[in-house]
Amino acid sequence: MRNYREEYEYWLSSDTVDEETKKELRALEGNEEEIEGRFKSMLSFGTAGLRGIMGAGISNMNVYTVRYATQGFANLIIEKGGQIDGDSEEGNGVAIAHDCRINSRLFAKEAASVLAANGIRVYIFDDMRPTPELSFAVRETGSIAGINITASHNPKEYNGYKAYWADGAQLGPEHADVVSAEIAKIDIFKDVKTMDFDEAVDKELIQMLGSEMDEVYMARVMETSITHKYIDQVAKDIKIVFTPFHGAGYKLVPEILRRQGYGAVIPVEEQMIPDGNFPTVKSPNPENTEGFALAIEYAKKNDADLVIGVDPDSDRCGAVVRDGDEYKVLSGNQIACLMLDYIITERKAINAMPAKPFVCKSIVSTLMANAICEANDVTIMEVLTGFKFIGEKIKEFEENGDMDFIFGFEESIGFLGGSYARDKDAVFAAMMLAEVGCYYRTKGMSVWQGLQALYEKYGHFVEDTQSKMFLGYDSAEVREAVMSRIRSNPPAEIGLKVKGVKDYLAGVPGFSKSNVLFYELEEGCAVAVRPSGTEPKIKTYVMARGDSEDDVNAKAAAIRKGMDALLEA
Repeated sequence: MRNYREEYEYWLSSDTVDEETKKELRALEGNEEEIEGRFKSMLSFGTAGLRGIMGAGISNMNVYTVRYATQGFANLIIEKGGQIDGDSEEGNGVAIAHDCRINSRLFAKEAASVLAANGIRVYIFDDMRPTPELSFAVRETGSIAGINITASHNPKEYNGYKAYWADGAQLGPEHADVVSAEIAKIDIFKDVKTMDFDEAVDKELIQMLGSEMDEVYMARVMETSITHKYIDQVAKDIKIVFTPFHGAGYKLVPEILRRQGYGAVIPVEEQMIPDGNFPTVKSPNPENTEGFALAIEYAKKNDADLVIGVDPDSDRCGAVVRDGDEYKVLSGNQIACLMLDYIITERKAINAMPAKPFVCKSIVSTLMANAICEANDVTIMEVLTGFKFIGEKIKEFEENGDMDFIFGFEESIGFLGGSYARDKDAVFAAMMLAEVGCYYRTKGMSVWQGLQALYEKYGHFVEDTQSKMFLGYDSAEVREAVMSRIRSNPPAEIGLKVKGVKDYLAGVPGFSKSNVLFYELEEGCAVAVRPSGTEPKIKTYVMARGDSEDDVNAKAAAIRKGMDALLEA
């Protein structure tokens, strides 16, 4: 195995590496820390695929690491019989999509070329598409796998590579481990097969997906609409500001709202232009209030009721709602509870509730969803963070027929309302948010007032998600040391008394092992701790429940103070 210096020299001497990349590498000479950072280790391939800063080197996203990962993925696909002449029962071929980011189309085509050279048929979209449409297309094309080139809502310097399997969900641990092992066995240049993209198209090894797939996908999304009763009454009057944050949702989200009957969808024009530099926002993340600054200006100017924003790959959806003269950014948990209560209430009202409905959420998402489901006799299931685990539950119960999925979500603004896809879907979420807006409008209420009514009905809940960042090339090691310290010294109190601890790394029945600690606190509160899968940080999730707004805010503040002290100890 080569050390970082040897790997650096190997790239410089390789006939495979293009001159522009070598020029970038030569410019690093003398900066030993930077060279070590780029060549110390390969980008880790896990259940989230790859994600990293774009640039030369094995630790970065570039043409060569994309080809390398794809060859490892191709080896798994061939082993499972997923090539053109293979015998896989799960499917044949690979569907590929990408977002608006710099190099996304290039990386998608490179991945397609490697697969084609390995005798694997490729179905690649002709332009950027929402991530959930890729999840849908995997199953619609009968593919054994899928690839999506995206870094979701990360800063512009990043790109990523998400791998999917035949069920339309992101790759599970067992398959991701095989790909990782295959990558480790091969040489990044000598053992990677590739061919000219246009030649592969001519030979029909690569086939294009276009508007025909959009139509089938949108039809399936629209089937998840609960009722047109409220839409028909007020959709022509409700004003919705929409922003895709320069990303892949710029086309299908406005189109689906138009088809549903909304007459006043106001686009944030500056952000409707796809651009991987994201020139109008500091961060293209609909979870962050500052990202909505321009959209809120549009809302105030147009007296809008609702602002909907989807991230660059259009799988996450955020919202801003009107409260008198103010506009307030909703959390993912608040959006989820508004959707969940509406879906349950209206399904019951129109006798469209299945006999055994179930809702699925991540363990770090709001406890309010549990209260809503309990009050309405709906089963709620919890899974680890990562929408693939929700996808697995959908598949499990779809196959055994025991229960019917009606809604799934993660606190990080990810939502799904049907089994047509196995990933979070901002196209669905935008449509459902608008429908919720109509529902409350017909009651003479704003969405914000509707949320307050839910607190009065189910109890007051507050969630607070924060991250502690670690800097430097040893950031991953420092992060893991902090997790190890917390794990080996369980606290008796985190703002409130600790009633119990679930250590998902040690093993919790019904869950795969994961580096997560979940503390059950007194008075129905909780806090969870986990390292990020893509960044050098530890995420902490405070979940508080109280009898009033003041009560729940006081509990949340006490838990947060205790959690921060625990991380710094």
